[in-house]
Amino acid sequence: MISCFIVDDEQSALDILRTFIEKTPFLTLVGSTTDPIEALSVVQNQPVDLLFMDIHMPQISGLDAARLLKDKTRIVFTTAYSEFAVESFELEAFDYLLKPIAFERFLKTAQKALNASIEPSSRWQAPEKPADYIFVKTESKGKMTKINFDDIIYVEGMKNYVSINTAEDRIVTLLNMKDLEERLPSRQFVRVHKSYLVALNKIQALDGNQIFFKGLKAYVPLGDTYRAAFFETLQQNVVGGRK
Repeated sequence: MISCFIVDDEQSALDILRTFIEKTPFLTLVGSTTDPIEALSVVQNQPVDLLFMDIHMPQISGLDAARLLKDKTRIVFTTAYSEFAVESFELEAFDYLLKPIAFERFLKTAQKALNASIEPSSRWQAPEKPADYIFVKTESKGKMTKINFDDIIYVEGMKNYVSINTAEDRIVTLLNMKDLEERLPSRQFVRVHKSYLVALNKIQALDGNQIFFKGLKAYVPLGDTYRAAFFETLQQNVVGGRK
């Protein structure tokens, strides 16, 4: 069983999550509170596997509480504000649920927690390491350029061409976005706009609908159609975790 604790300053939000936990066979609720200070005390003094925590709360925010509870528990932020997703990602939050929370989305988080609690040796064997680069044809006839995935910052689609942007180069090749997206590892790259793919580990900041990168003045737009999936992908790409 995975033990859960809930902290939210709104009683209605507590009640919803309590109902979700009770409906999930492998979760058990060990407590809940509207007081974040009380939640800090509980988690620091007794084992809690999963802490569901609101971000906007009196006395102390969920983000500040997460900094104090580092390595104590897995934290799932529950909030109505998507703009905190990047900061929660940097804090290594286990997941990020946007209110109003659907039960189906809650179950994905619960299943993720269950998978993380299973001993790796009993359920997983290391696959053969996939290639971490691609070769692309460039404008020069017969010339191909090797591009390491770790060097890619973002990709821009231009009709039948794509522009692959690194810190040093801009490589243009005859290729469509869909084909390139299928070749790039989904844990490392995400579609944020109909014309843009970005490398998650190169993101420096998010300001409104603009995504900025480390060591680069350029930014790319975050399309409304891709916004929700983008924030969810940020959490899905947090690998490893606390024991």
